[in-house]
Amino acid sequence: MFELLKTDTTSGARLGRLTTAHGVVQTPVFMPVGTQGSVKALDPRELDEMNTEIILGNTYHLYIRPGLDIITEAGGLHRFINWKKPILTDSGGFQVFSLAKIRKIKAHGVEFRSHLDGSLLFLGPKESMEIQRVLGSDIAMVFDDCPPHTATAREVRAAVERTIRWAGECRAQPRAPGQMVFGIVQGGSHAEMREECAKALIKLKFDGYAVGGVSVGEPEPEMMKAVESTTPFLPADQPRYAMGLGTPAQLVELVARGIDMFDCVLPTRVARNGTAFTRKGAIGLKGGAYKRDWGPIEEGCTCFACQRFTRAYLRHLLNVNEILGLRMLSVHNSHMFIKVMEDMRAHLQAGTFGEFRREFIAGYVPSRKVMAARRSAHPPVDESR
Repeated sequence: MFELLKTDTTSGARLGRLTTAHGVVQTPVFMPVGTQGSVKALDPRELDEMNTEIILGNTYHLYIRPGLDIITEAGGLHRFINWKKPILTDSGGFQVFSLAKIRKIKAHGVEFRSHLDGSLLFLGPKESMEIQRVLGSDIAMVFDDCPPHTATAREVRAAVERTIRWAGECRAQPRAPGQMVFGIVQGGSHAEMREECAKALIKLKFDGYAVGGVSVGEPEPEMMKAVESTTPFLPADQPRYAMGLGTPAQLVELVARGIDMFDCVLPTRVARNGTAFTRKGAIGLKGGAYKRDWGPIEEGCTCFACQRFTRAYLRHLLNVNEILGLRMLSVHNSHMFIKVMEDMRAHLQAGTFGEFRREFIAGYVPSRKVMAARRSAHPPVDESR
């Protein structure tokens, strides 16, 4: 159940509350990505300490390894990974896009060659929903067709028609007790197709709706346009989820456009390359400028890394390939994303979101390195979306 608590008077930003089988999620919210049952480099205690409310897992990857028999024996995904809070599972539909070279689209799903051993697999609406039922996630995503950014209008049209048809098949499948199902709006950069897809999905009466087909290599203005072309047609009394987004500044702008839920691999991905997010932009801590820098990653940050370690020490760890370095940057980046969402919720409650948005965007300097990482944030065997 979703409750819309407040709407910003200066934008489309919304304050909400989503009640799931494993707890309440305050929105807007950022979901750390735990594709294979673990948020990379972080443990559940650390996620809990930074007030993570919900994480994401992936149907395709968990189906491949460890397999449904192991997860069933463990008592479901929550027990298997020892996470007591809500989980959203992606449907595996994104692999239609990311595994394009080893898959074949058919009427009722996709035939895959496993990226591990080349074995033949089939995943469609029925299979995806059954896997997610066994996983026992709080929110299951429908199986969709995500076309690449370079797709022609004809290809996007075919993907939209498939997505609508598959969504109907997903809607008819059994689900785990208390499990919600979200539809996914496709349509690429074509506003009329996004409107058509959104309206068709709404007729199927899902529990929430996602903006899909974004962050797949398109320029940022096109990404924003895709969101703007979708949200006006989504129900105001249900949650809205932008899949695979984004940088801190993008999150602020997307909340202003009426989005409630986000996931992205960037916090942990760029951490592994020595990059830390701050409210002024991203910084590369491996650089010589930080060799004798005795301050924290970000002044005023309350994360474990900033409370305990200096930039100079973390730079040393990164440059000698000590695991602690990338772990601490992963802690900081994940904490930073979650804290930005907390701040937005507080400002929405106080009626000062407009001022917060202006100040945040004015002070944030985009990083070319991070934007390049966003465009390549979806390799088939690492982290999805």
